[in-house]
Amino acid sequence: MIDLFMDTLGILVASAIGIGFIHTLIGVDHTLPFVVLGRARGWSLARTLRLTAVCGLGHVASSVLLGSFGLGLGVALGRLKGVEEFRGNLAAWVLIVFGLVYAAWSMARKRRSQREAHAHETGVVHAHGRGISVAHQHGSDVSGASLTAWSLFVVFVLGPCEPLIPLLMVPALDLGAMAAVPVTLAFAVTTIGTMMVVVAAAYYGLRMPAFRHLEAHAHTLAGLTIAFSGLLIQLLGI
Repeated sequence: MIDLFMDTLGILVASAIGIGFIHTLIGVDHTLPFVVLGRARGWSLARTLRLTAVCGLGHVASSVLLGSFGLGLGVALGRLKGVEEFRGNLAAWVLIVFGLVYAAWSMARKRRSQREAHAHETGVVHAHGRGISVAHQHGSDVSGASLTAWSLFVVFVLGPCEPLIPLLMVPALDLGAMAAVPVTLAFAVTTIGTMMVVVAAAYYGLRMPAFRHLEAHAHTLAGLTIAFSGLLIQLLGI
């Protein structure tokens, strides 16, 4: 009996690792937003990976809590899957809107900067202190980066781990409550680890000379890429 339990648990853990890896690898929304925003905002790789890990943890934890709470109360699996599908659609639309708003903000800021530069070139002088201007700009960058990071975190908490509850948690709970712990941990570690590896590889990939000429439009491209990743979720269900 114990051997059968361990064999079944081992199969579930191996499945959790495989599903977590494939699910994360094909889910562009799990990685692209961090890569493009990290490069656009000039974040270090360490900072980008920290945000990736925190968002990944929130992403997995929200589904674990929902699954544990729902299954513990005896909620039907079909109803939980319906909730997860709703969360997935909501997260996709939030990504689309967030990306488009971010791109629009970037283009508006770029046009404003170009107008100010043109005004200076034609001889118009603005009466502002250099130190105050720089401090204001730095403060805006910090607050903007924080808002961006929190927005991504909220999106990932909203977004479900679709295969976690029906494919892993339910079979694991059939073995007993304690069996769900290693299975869930295997899925979580694999998901977050894969996110970080892919983000790191793509982060360095965008430093290649072929992408240097796009740096002037980095923020706009970042917003459009995030919106595109949300669109892919809606169209392809990835």
